[in-house]
Amino acid sequence: MLRIAAASAHFGRDLEFDLQRVAKLIADARQEGAGLLVLPDAALGGYLADLRHPDPAALPPALDPDDPLIMRVAGLAAEMVVCVGYCEAEGESRFNAAVCVSGDGVLGRHRKVHLPAGEIAAYSPGDRFDAFDTPVGRLGMLIDYDKTFPESARSLALDGAQIVACLSAWPTSITNRAPRMAQDRQSRLFDLYDCARAAENQVVLASSNQTGAMGGMRFLGQAKVVGPGGDILARTWSKAGLAVASVDVAAEIAQARRVLRHIGERRPEAYRA
Repeated sequence: MLRIAAASAHFGRDLEFDLQRVAKLIADARQEGAGLLVLPDAALGGYLADLRHPDPAALPPALDPDDPLIMRVAGLAAEMVVCVGYCEAEGESRFNAAVCVSGDGVLGRHRKVHLPAGEIAAYSPGDRFDAFDTPVGRLGMLIDYDKTFPESARSLALDGAQIVACLSAWPTSITNRAPRMAQDRQSRLFDLYDCARAAENQVVLASSNQTGAMGGMRFLGQAKVVGPGGDILARTWSKAGLAVASVDVAAEIAQARRVLRHIGERRPEAYRA
């Protein structure tokens, strides 16, 4: 049985403050008995302050893939598996990136492939979806907008992922604000995509998100753990905190695929590329 924790929390530009918050969330998850913790996108350095016209002078700090800060997160993780988002530097390029670590070091990486309009001015896109082996099972990562596209999670499932970690800095609607978060279009879509990606691939999904505000954006929270039938096993709603659920990953997936096996029953020859 695996205890999975998905975090809702706020992060900004102060890297040392962010690291302290990461340390607190890891400690809280450890106290809950979690073996896997999924932290939000941009947990190290914060997200963009403006998606319409991002200021090139106010972008998140860019970290090298082997930055000491990432190794400090790995040290804090120790026996746990922890996924965390950050802005990654490669020469003059910047990527919205995620890394999965434990006390043994880096287990896997992902660069966000699907960039919404505002991010294109700040980031370069990644070009692949890869699953990787971890002490808690084979896992793959998605960032924010990636999960809007069914092909993203499907690619990970086809690569053997049993757990999909979705790291987000997902705001309320920018163009059509609702008076209450529960009525917000992006709030509904965030939950819909989480449940659909888990159910259509019959995998366990852990979805984290930022909370609070940065610039003109307000983040949704709504961290959750979703079972392979699309059922929400734990959630934070809009508040900061941890959604924690115990899942026998292999058994739950086997049960979900006992009669209908979505991956095995595909008909690729009938699909348009």
